[in-house]
This record gives sequence, C-alpha cells and structure tokens, in this order.
Amino acid sequence: MAILGVDDIKAQLRGGGARPNLFQVTMSFPALVIKENFPSFTYMCKMASLPGSTIAPIEVPFRGRKLQIAGDRTFDPWSITVINDTDFAVRNAYEDWMNMINEHKRNTGLTDPTSYMADMIVEQLDKDGSVLKKYDIRGTFPTTLGPIELDYGSENVIEEFEVELQIQYWESDTTT
Repeated sequence: MAILGVDDIKAQLRGGGARPNLFQVTMSFPALVIKENFPSFTYMCKMASLPGSTIAPIEVPFRGRKLQIAGDRTFDPWSITVINDTDFAVRNAYEDWMNMINEHKRNTGLTDPTSYMADMIVEQLDKDGSVLKKYDIRGTFPTTLGPIELDYGSENVIEEFEVELQIQYWESDTTT
C-alpha cells in the first residue's frame, strides 16, 4: 500500500477546495408576496445547503434473494436559515406567503400551485467570486417557519429563523 503525502493530496485538491461559507441564494418569491422596498434575500440568507435527492430501491424477490432495481427519485425538504432585520421584511414575506397558502383564520388559501410556488437558486462560489456550481430549485413553497427565540440573556446576537421549503425537483449545471 502506498503512503500518500501532503504533496499527493495537494496535487488532487485543485483550487484549494470548495468553501462552505462561499455561497449565495437567490429567492424568487411569488408575485403576490413581494412588496415595495423588499431587501435582497441573498444578503439575509445565512445558511443553506446544496440540495440532495434519493432514488429509492425496489426489491424484487427471487428464490430467496432480493434483486435491487432503481425506483423513483424523491427530493428532501430544503432548509435555510435567515437573518432577521429590524423591519422583519423577509420574515413578513414568509408569513404572508404561508398565509396565502393556508390562512390562519379561515383555513382557506390558494389552490393553483403556480400562484404559490417559486424557484430558488443556490450557487457555490469560488474564492474569486465566480460560480463553481449552480442549482436551480424548482417549485418551492414554505411548510415550516421556525420561531425566533427571545432571551434576556442573549448578547451580541442578531435574530435568525429557519424556513423549511418543499421542492418539486432541482437541476444543476451538470444534470441538464
């Protein structure tokens, strides 16, 4: 077995490796949600992830064995963490969006998916700001708006909240 050294790893780590803190998220809220003077969501999104998917196997029993065959693809919910500003603009937008889907008081809401779904883009950036990888996340809508914790003991902290979005599917720059 060959012993690998630092120079071997360095030769394989072209570009110095992708950094998890170099990303940007672009959100297209539904037209009914957007109000004037809406801040750029890109700056308020503190944490996100590159989306994943699962192809579930189908087991076909045959003479005591199980043949694994590829089944359907599913897409996990996608979670983001958002920084809250004093005008609550992004928080209010998510509250309005979710209320349009299902109103608090009347338990009614929009029925046409095209009126309440929106697309998101998440991009992994290089150290020079160029895009290394791009994901178009299609047909998102929020299903969970996390609480904002209030605490007298918190110092030097800016509020943030989580949002869980359902997605229909995603495409990347290598899955076209």
